[in-house]
Amino acid sequence: MNASAADRPPRASRRGVRTATLLCTTAALAAAMIPVSAHSAGRATARPADPAAPVVVVDCSAQPQIRPEEYLLACGDGNNRLVGLHWDSWGTKTATATGVDMVNDCRPYCAAGRFRPYPVSVTLSNPQVWPENPGLQRYSTIRLVYTDTSPAPVAKDVTYKLVY
Repeated sequence: MNASAADRPPRASRRGVRTATLLCTTAALAAAMIPVSAHSAGRATARPADPAAPVVVVDCSAQPQIRPEEYLLACGDGNNRLVGLHWDSWGTKTATATGVDMVNDCRPYCAAGRFRPYPVSVTLSNPQVWPENPGLQRYSTIRLVYTDTSPAPVAKDVTYKLVY
């Protein structure tokens, strides 16, 4: 059957399709921004850290932890994790523990590498208000002191800023 041009529905012009796509994308982006800006505005008026609340360490999933048994140091690839943590103290200024730093040697490449254990002393320090949860303080610095050898090329005593 042959349909004439009069029997077919009109075709959308490319310009019309582009305009519709642009409008939908703009509306979706605007809708996505509303919760973010509302959340940000709520943080500006949030209460200061509760002095009675314990200081936390924030993990890679942005979850507060107190005296964790494990702590992932390499959030991006999981190739460095503290395990078997035994906490000697957990205070308002510092927290100290001993454990093992399990580090992937990435030989010949990380997916084929082996995790090697390095005994370590851990000190968390420098508590600051946690911007994501202003009612809590979080440790912002971690110091690792390797009690035997350290993974090459890491020094035996290293300090890192915790960014989560």
